[in-house]
Amino acid sequence: MHNGVSSFNEFIHELSVDSDTSSLEYSSGDESDGPLPASPSSQSSRLSWASASANSECHWTEWITFILWWLIFPLRILLWIPQYFTSLFFKRSSRAPSSPRRHQHSSRPRISKTNSSKDHDVPNRATDRRRGVIEDLHLAIEICIEAIFDFFHKATHLLLSPSEAFAILFSWFSPSSHSAKRHHGDVSDDETVLTATLGATDPSPTERPVEQPTHLYNSMNTDTRTCQDVITELGYPYEAIRVVTSDGYVLVLERIPRRDARKAVFLQHGVLDSSMGWVSNGVVGSPAFAAYDQGYDVFLGNFRGLVSRDHVNKNISSKEFWRYSINEHGTEDIPAMIEKIHEIKTTELKLCQPNIDEEINQEEPFKLCAICHSLGGAAILMYVITQKIKEKPHRLSRLILLSPAGFHEDSNLGFTLVEYIFLFISPVLACVIPAFYIPTRFFRMLLNKLARDFHNYPALGGLVQTLMSYVVGGDSSNWVGVLGLPHYNMNDMPAVSFRVAKHLAQIKHTGKFRMYDYGSRSANMEVYGSPEPLDLGESYKFIDVPVDLVAGRNDKVIRSSMVKKHYKVMRDAEVDVSFNEFEYAHLDFTFSHREELLRYVMSRLLLVEPTPVQQRQTSPKGMKLKKKKKEVQ
Repeated sequence: MHNGVSSFNEFIHELSVDSDTSSLEYSSGDESDGPLPASPSSQSSRLSWASASANSECHWTEWITFILWWLIFPLRILLWIPQYFTSLFFKRSSRAPSSPRRHQHSSRPRISKTNSSKDHDVPNRATDRRRGVIEDLHLAIEICIEAIFDFFHKATHLLLSPSEAFAILFSWFSPSSHSAKRHHGDVSDDETVLTATLGATDPSPTERPVEQPTHLYNSMNTDTRTCQDVITELGYPYEAIRVVTSDGYVLVLERIPRRDARKAVFLQHGVLDSSMGWVSNGVVGSPAFAAYDQGYDVFLGNFRGLVSRDHVNKNISSKEFWRYSINEHGTEDIPAMIEKIHEIKTTELKLCQPNIDEEINQEEPFKLCAICHSLGGAAILMYVITQKIKEKPHRLSRLILLSPAGFHEDSNLGFTLVEYIFLFISPVLACVIPAFYIPTRFFRMLLNKLARDFHNYPALGGLVQTLMSYVVGGDSSNWVGVLGLPHYNMNDMPAVSFRVAKHLAQIKHTGKFRMYDYGSRSANMEVYGSPEPLDLGESYKFIDVPVDLVAGRNDKVIRSSMVKKHYKVMRDAEVDVSFNEFEYAHLDFTFSHREELLRYVMSRLLLVEPTPVQQRQTSPKGMKLKKKKKEVQ
C-alpha cells in the first residue's frame, strides 16, 4: 500500500498508460504543475480501503460478522446451486443474433488507433516489458490478497445491510431481473467504457472501446514475434514463400526481396534454430540486413522440424513426421528451396528485362551464394555433392560455412556420453522419443517466461549461463540470450528429430562425414546401392565452387580442429577453399553482434561478381531477327 493505493492498482495504471500510448490517441495540452488527477480505479480503491479500515476499528462488528458468516454459509451454498444452473440456462438462451442494443453501441464514435514503427525497436531487449515467472508469481500473490480482502469487505457490507442482501437473493431467483442485468450490465465486444488517464490535463473520463483479447498469448505476456515481425518493423520488405518438398513437407522460405538484383544470397540456419537467427541482432549486427544493404536479394531458409508439423498430409502421425535425418535436410529441403529461388529469380528478371535469355554459355542469369551455420553447413555440402553425383545443377556460386558440422570426433566428455547413449539404446529410444522438443504450450510458455527471468535477474541468468557452458564443454556462447529469442514461444519452436541426433552420433563415432546408416547392409543397399553409406568427405572432389570456412577458437560445440579437418580434406581434393579463425564461440556466428565477422563475410560475398547486364540484353536469335528486319527494309 502506498498513499491508499495498492501496488496492484499501480501496476494496472502503468499497464493502461503503456497500452494507451501505442493504441489510442488522446488530446494532450500543456503539462500542469498541480497534482496528477486520480483515475477511477484508484479513487474506488481509496474508498474501499477507507471503509474497510473504518469497519475494522469496531471490535463488535468483527464478532458479529464472524458469527453471521458461519451461520449463513450453508445457506449460501444451497442457494448457489440453483443460481448456477439458472445462469447456465440464460447463457444458452443469450446466444442469439446481435440485438439492437449492440448495434446502438457499435455506432458510437471510436478513437482511432495509431501504430508507429519507431515504437517497435525489435531487437532491443533492454526495453522489453515482458514479465517472467517470478514477476507473474508476485503479481498473482497481490491479486489473491486483494481478492480475499475484497471478498471479506463485501461480505461484511452485506451482513450489515440486510435489505441489500435480500435484494440480491431475490435477484437470484428472478429470471427477468437476471436477464436484464446480463443485457445491460455486461460489456460486449462493441461497447465502450469510461476511462481516465493518469497525468492528463483533463481528468474527465472519455469513451474508449473495449477490446477483448483475441489471442491467449497476449494475456500470458509472452514474446511470439516472428521473423516477419522483426523484418517489417525495422522497415525492410518481406515475403514468405511456401515450399513443398518431394516427400510432402511444407517449408517456409522467407525473403527480403530485391527483385531486380542479379546477385542473391541464401542463408541456412543450424540445429534448434530458424531464420530468426539471421535477423535477431537488428539492422547493424545481422547478416541478412547487411547482405540486403549491399544490394543482395536475401533468402532465409527454414529446415523441416517445427513443432507445428506442417505437412501436405494433415493426418500424418508424429512418428512418421519425425522420421528423417540430415539426409533429408541435404537432399530434400535444400534442393526444394534452391529450385524455388531459381524459379522466382528467373521469372522476375524476365519481367524486368524481356529480352533476357535464361542461360548463355551455361551460366545462370543471377549469382547465388550460400551462407550456412553449423548443421546448415553440413547439409549444403551434402546437397552440392549429391547434385553433382546425380549430374544436376546446384546453382550455387560460392559457399561461406560458419563452423560447419560434419566432423565431430574431437569433442568433450558430455558429447561422448550422448554419443554412446544414442548408439546403444537407440532402438528403445526411437520408439519412445521421436523428436526432442517441449511438447505442450504451457511448458513452452514457461520456458519463454523463465528466459525473461534470466534477463531480469542477472544473478540467476549468470548461474544458468555457467551451467549451460559446462554442459557443452565450456562454450561461452550467450545461451541465456538465445533461450529468450521469440522462435522459442508457446505456439511453436524448432525441434530435432531422433534420427538427426542419431546421425550426428554416427558421424562422431565413425570419425567420418557420411550419410545416415540405416543399420543393415540390405537397407543401405536399397538406398545407396552399396552396403555402406556414402562417405561425403571422400566425395569432396565433386565440389566445384569456392568454399570459405570460418571457425571459432572458443567454439566447444564444433571445435576449430574439426573445421580445419574440412579444410585439409577439401585442399587434398583440390577444392578452392579458404580458412579463417576468430575468437568466437559457437552461437556468436549468428546470435551476437560481430562487426569483424560481418566485414569478412561481406568481403567473401563481393568476390562473386554479378552477371553483367549488357551481355544478356540480346540473344543470338534476337540478332538474327534484327538482321532480317534490316534486309526487308
